[in-house]
Amino acid sequence: MPLDPVQLATFQAVVDHGSFDAAARVLHVTPSAVSQRVKALEQVVGQVLVRRTRPCEPTEAGRPLVRLGGQVDLLEREALAAARGALGGQARTRVAVVVNADSLAGWFLPVLTDLPDVLFELRTDDEGHTAELLRAGTVMAAVTSERTAVQGCRVTRLGAMRYLAVASPDCRDRWFADRDPAEAFATAPVVCFDRKDVIQRRFARSVTHRDTDPPTHYVPAAGSFTEAIRLGLGWGLVPEGIALPDLADGRLVDLAPGRHLDVPLYWQCWRLESTVLSSLTAAVRKAAAGALRQGTRGP
Repeated sequence: MPLDPVQLATFQAVVDHGSFDAAARVLHVTPSAVSQRVKALEQVVGQVLVRRTRPCEPTEAGRPLVRLGGQVDLLEREALAAARGALGGQARTRVAVVVNADSLAGWFLPVLTDLPDVLFELRTDDEGHTAELLRAGTVMAAVTSERTAVQGCRVTRLGAMRYLAVASPDCRDRWFADRDPAEAFATAPVVCFDRKDVIQRRFARSVTHRDTDPPTHYVPAAGSFTEAIRLGLGWGLVPEGIALPDLADGRLVDLAPGRHLDVPLYWQCWRLESTVLSSLTAAVRKAAAGALRQGTRGP
């Protein structure tokens, strides 16, 4: 039995807006109508498609339908815009993208100016977890460290973001001066973005050849993260482009000159013949070519 497009769009609205009531407001129908449409779609599929939590989330069975609903909406908007030609007033296409925080704070945001007629919904997560939102169907594209293509997606290597291990001069003098690196990295406070952020531990392991469990601060904002390191809260890995000016003026010092951590990044997006996604992919590749290290591999 073919899927009902109204039921599919209603299901997608529930997931996008987080509740049956919110979907009802967006669709200008009653919450009861939203519930009936979703139940009817679940009966067709033979599976529960959405968890009635706060916010509502798709089940494993519902994830492919979230992606399908988003793809249908995107292609319909593009087809409608093409059919209307030069006529004004058509709805602008909205594209949901998830990006790791360091890329968003650095090279990615100017990419969006290449598509002035597109509305963007940006989300941020650790580069090792951004692909999860692609699997869930809630974003159309991702900057990710995952090189294996998510089902239904294309993958393009962008390059590598280089990180340097830095600290304030006072932090270096207190914790690292005249000390064995293994002892220093095991005891010196470290600044991490959040609990998903493991690159500091990876770098320390590459230097000391052992796992460490140092005192850890969590600062989940790119600008504040670097500022916390400047203020001496602890050491941390900072993107090369952000670290170099601070190293040049002495606000930060390199804890391991000649050593770095390269994190390969990839662009994954829905495998669709979409003008918007093709243009966005071209803009992302162009920006990454000028901002990321090319021809390098992470550890």
